[in-house]
Amino acid sequence: MKTEQPILITSITAAADLSASKNLLIGFDGDICGAAAKCLGVLNANTNSGEEAPVTAQGIALVYSGEAVAVGADLESDASGKAVNYTAGVIVGYALDAASGADELIRVLLT
Repeated sequence: MKTEQPILITSITAAADLSASKNLLIGFDGDICGAAAKCLGVLNANTNSGEEAPVTAQGIALVYSGEAVAVGADLESDASGKAVNYTAGVIVGYALDAASGADELIRVLLT
């Protein structure tokens, strides 16, 4: 069983319906993080629009992969808030687990 180790959990007002978005990267605007963008952290609980959303901003968080990644890979966000291999955006963390494809929960050491 993969575990999380949050160091800092903060909250942000959900700018959109995040009721099916737990374990996705969240932007500073309270919405799903955009492709290659800087993110606040990882959503800890499904949250309705206008509610306060808990976000892990530091530590190790479980995040859905957007593609295959290797252990130790630099990661960035894709347009769906999933962790993908870094190419040219902002590094959001490092993979502590490998993923063989999309939609796998992996541990990410957040930067």
